[in-house]
Amino acid sequence: MMDGVSNELTPELAATIEAGFARRDRANMKPTIDFFEDLLRQHPGNPYVLYEVGGSYDTDGQEEKALEYYERALPGLTGDTKRRCLLQYGSTLRNLGRLDESLELFAKACQEFPESDALRVFKALTLNAAGRHDKALATLLLVIADRIDTPEIKRYEASIRGNADYLATR
Repeated sequence: MMDGVSNELTPELAATIEAGFARRDRANMKPTIDFFEDLLRQHPGNPYVLYEVGGSYDTDGQEEKALEYYERALPGLTGDTKRRCLLQYGSTLRNLGRLDESLELFAKACQEFPESDALRVFKALTLNAAGRHDKALATLLLVIADRIDTPEIKRYEASIRGNADYLATR
């Protein structure tokens, strides 16, 4: 805690965030934005609240405004919340046409969180948006080969991985 500002996610703050998120209405984000902006006034600089404010603006289609909150939140986040923030930040960069920045962010995020299928899927979306369709498909094929555990997929797993390798190097 510095100058009365806590960067921690206490159980009480986590419960308050969850309650605000649960009431979210994607068709009318103003109440959610107001809720998290008010919570930020109560917890200035808290990275977990900054992330939620950014996410609220992002859901409302205010991507430029969301970016500044994500950027301020990221240095103080850890674990699953950091992974979610990286995903949303990278996706927002893509939506704003900042494809190189998005790809760079997803590359680093996938290294930090190699178990995250969602990061790989959203990286594929950015690859596709950047016109790198073969690499996007290769990324998705690897998610399929890694995660879909059915007899049919397992039977063709070597072929799926071979096609992914081929596409990734084109």
